[in-house]
Formats: sequence, C-alpha cells, structure tokens
Amino acid sequence: MVEFAPLFVPLERRLQTFVVLHWIFCFMVLPPICVVVFIGLLFTRFWFFSILYTIWLYLDQNKPWQGGRRNEVVRRWVIWKYMKNYFPISLVKTAELDPSRNYLAGFHPHGVLSIGSFTNLCTEGTGFSSVFPGIRSHLTTINIYFWVPFFRDYIMQGGLVSTDKESVAHILSRKGGGNLVGITIGGVKEALKTRPGANNLVLRNRKGFARLALMHGADLVPIFSFGDNNLYSHAKNSGFWWKWFSNQLYEKIGLTIPLFYGRGVFQYSFGFMPYRLPITTVVGKPIEVPKTPHPSQEEVDRLHQRYMKELSNLFETHKLKYNVPKDQHLEFC
Repeated sequence: MVEFAPLFVPLERRLQTFVVLHWIFCFMVLPPICVVVFIGLLFTRFWFFSILYTIWLYLDQNKPWQGGRRNEVVRRWVIWKYMKNYFPISLVKTAELDPSRNYLAGFHPHGVLSIGSFTNLCTEGTGFSSVFPGIRSHLTTINIYFWVPFFRDYIMQGGLVSTDKESVAHILSRKGGGNLVGITIGGVKEALKTRPGANNLVLRNRKGFARLALMHGADLVPIFSFGDNNLYSHAKNSGFWWKWFSNQLYEKIGLTIPLFYGRGVFQYSFGFMPYRLPITTVVGKPIEVPKTPHPSQEEVDRLHQRYMKELSNLFETHKLKYNVPKDQHLEFC
C-alpha cells in the first residue's frame, strides 16, 4: 500500500521538501541537461554562447584544482536553512580550530549522496563559519563534475573542488592558515556499503590523505556524521547485470550508482527523496601534524593509525547520544 502525504502540509515543510528536491535534481539530473543545452545551442542562432563558453572553459579549466571559486553569497542563501531543517542537520563542535592553521578533515560516512558533508561544508545552513570563526571550508568531489558546462561554475560557488591531490595540496599550502578541505575518504566504494544502521568505513587502506597532511603540516580533523547512512534504503539484490554495469562505470569515470530508494514528494513509500531523519555531524579534536616534506611510509602509517584511533574514539564517545546501540562499533575495511 502506498502511504500518501497529508493533503494539507505546513508551508514550511513544503519549502523544505522543495529545496531538497532542487538539490537532488542539481546533482543527479542537471549535469546531463547542461551538456545537452551546451551542444544544442551550437545548432541554433545562439551558437556563439557555446563558443564563448568554450573559450571561458579553456581559460578557467584549472580553477577547480586551484581552490575553486567560493562565493559567500551563494553559501548563505536562505534555501540552505530549509535544507538543514528538512532532516534536521546539526553541527557539533568538540574543540576549537585555530585560524592560523590549515586543516584536512576526513568526513565519515560518505552516505548515498553526501548530504551531511555538503550541507555542513558547502553552505552556511548549519552555520559553519559561526561555529568555527576564521575557517574557510572546502569539500572535494569527483573530477567529472568540473568538465560539465555551466554546472561546474555553479558547484564551485559553494566551495567544491577537485578530489585530486594537487587540488587538496593547493589549499593546504595557502599561507596564513584558516583553510579546511574536507574529503569523504571512503568515496563511492563506501557509498555502495551504505545501509541504515551500518557503520562500515572504507579507510583501512586509504592513506593518501595522511601523506598529504604530513607534507603540508596540516592538522587532521576527524568528522563523523551520525544518521547520514539512514537517509535511504538499498535494494537487497541488485542483480548481476547491475553490479557489472556499476563496476564498469567506476573503472571508466570513477563514479558508480548504488541502487537506493527513499520516499517521494507526495507519498512516503518510495522515491528519490531522503527520509526525514536527523543528522548530527560531530567535528572532532584536530590531530596536530608536523610538516614533513618527504614523509616515510612508516610515518604515514603511524599517522593513519592514530587517525583511525581518534575517529573510533569520537564515534564511541558520542554514539549513545545519537541512538547508536552500545554494542555497535566502527568497522574499517
């Protein structure tokens, strides 16, 4: 049976739903539309717009690898407050971040659509700049987005940058401090492991972030977002052909699509809208990292082990507050 939404819903909730729907549309549907529009304009009398944009793209092609184009006005749009209140999402600080230092933050878990990381680090929906004054946040995402006409310019406004190490290094090497770049370390492989109530992190063999932190003397910040894995359900059996397609997609462009479902806009039984469940993002105490331009593998391994320990401690300290069973622990794979 389909469970339909009430006929009369407060305007506030309707606006929240509309904003989240807009966000999902932007990241799941807008990129191919932008490509179609860009190519389609070439066959109209407005062809010169595509030509001018091609020139702009050539001149600006390195920007996502050079800190992006963060725009405070876009980050402070009122729509992000509605997005935050849809779930709602809360940002919890456990320690201060010194504005004279640069930070590399590991964001866990990835979740299906990285809703927690985007809302906290690419918008002021949860008031990041007020909670951590003097800190400019960025978030990495897959490179293919930055080759999509028009779309690339939009997502850079929030602070999204390339996930390549050159991009992260550019931010971490900025003089004066006050820069934080967030990485959803588990990536799309972790997204495939996302299940409601599960806390499986793809982290054990991912050490590149620790090496970058050492090379630039950037303090490591563990962040855990309680509830991010509960926003969608996954199909129990995706089938051979879908798994094959997902693997091919990941190998070719570094992107894959898990089979997931949530609720709809006017009914609660199925759809691509996330469930209205709370997300609490807890920012841990930074791990001080000495600058080591040429770190040895032993130094990288030691810092990586310490990071996993601090992340586990963060999870254990706060899990009971956010309805995680006492006997459940982080699992690293």
